[in-house]
Amino acid sequence: MGRCHSLPARCAGSHRRTEARALVTKENFMSASVALPRVTTLTPLTRVLRLVPGVALLAAIGWAGKVIEQSTNRYVKAHHIVFPNIEYVLWAIVIGLVISNLLSVPKVFQPGIATYEFFLKAGIVLLGARFLVGDIVKLGGISLALVVVEIAGSLALMTFLGRLFKLKPKLTNLLAVGSAVCGVSAIIATKGAIDADDEDSSFAIAAILALGAISLIAFPLIGHSLHLSDHAYGLWAGLAVDNTAEASAAGALFSDTAGKLAILAKTCRNAMIGFVVLAYAIYWARKGQAEGVANKGRFLWEKFPKFVLGFLVISALVSFQVFNKEQVGALANLSRWAFLLTFAGVGLQTNFRRMSKQGLRPFVVGTLGEILIAVLTLGLVVGANAIWKL
Repeated sequence: MGRCHSLPARCAGSHRRTEARALVTKENFMSASVALPRVTTLTPLTRVLRLVPGVALLAAIGWAGKVIEQSTNRYVKAHHIVFPNIEYVLWAIVIGLVISNLLSVPKVFQPGIATYEFFLKAGIVLLGARFLVGDIVKLGGISLALVVVEIAGSLALMTFLGRLFKLKPKLTNLLAVGSAVCGVSAIIATKGAIDADDEDSSFAIAAILALGAISLIAFPLIGHSLHLSDHAYGLWAGLAVDNTAEASAAGALFSDTAGKLAILAKTCRNAMIGFVVLAYAIYWARKGQAEGVANKGRFLWEKFPKFVLGFLVISALVSFQVFNKEQVGALANLSRWAFLLTFAGVGLQTNFRRMSKQGLRPFVVGTLGEILIAVLTLGLVVGANAIWKL
């Protein structure tokens, strides 16, 4: 006979316990299923409204920078004080830095603050209104050759330093691409292409951002002390400063002409991002540590910065006089306002406390590399200017 027939009381108790456990399990499942967070889909209007506080903060900081510049200039002129003209670019960055590093920015502002990269790209596109096609051609074959030399030299130099300091190979690649092409954007694009760790990309981004902030102070001082021309300085800033935002700011801090040339040279570097990232993707795929690239043409198009095309289209339209003088002026003014919000965002996104937590070795490698790249590109620009009168 079965065991339950011989022990009816014990079996009945066992069944009751089994049923009780099943009931508890079912209740737990039901409660767990009730506790699951609901996935909410934001409407387009809701997404836009989430950006309003941060964008308003960017605009307020930019406007405050403009007011401080104008007020300071009026005061020093009225009292005949010798004081350097500090443009709104630096004031906006400084205000952003103070807020980011001394105050706590509420999370409600973060989505809008992150749009500073959009305003950067929009500003570059609109900046095409201030460049005729002939102006772009005037950048010259020598300047374009210097862009190629800078990219090749930076990749080689950062790779050597990364190996010297025994950094992880993929971290070294991220630092190399970030310093050679276009800073954080290049690092993010390369991270996905070579399957790099999040930690590696955060290290590389922190180093590039910290060095970009330092360049805003160092580059104008060096440029003025060496009495560089607007063209030479703008070309140097465009070649040596990594992030597009910092490159444009470093150029604008020297002069308006230098700022335009810095953006033009930097845009040429940005246009090379697809080719550089593709090369690294193929390299790591062959080592079996990244996904292979099936369609190289499609890969290049996906990585190519589309705002470069927008810049060229606007420049071509202005060159063929599609816009009248008032419309060109309006586009150029919109470009300045877009950059104003961009520079405010650069300050707000630069937090030195967060950067200090990322470790020293990537920062040391990045610092040494950036100093050497700055010296190399400065020598190239000065030498080319002396020989070919850029």
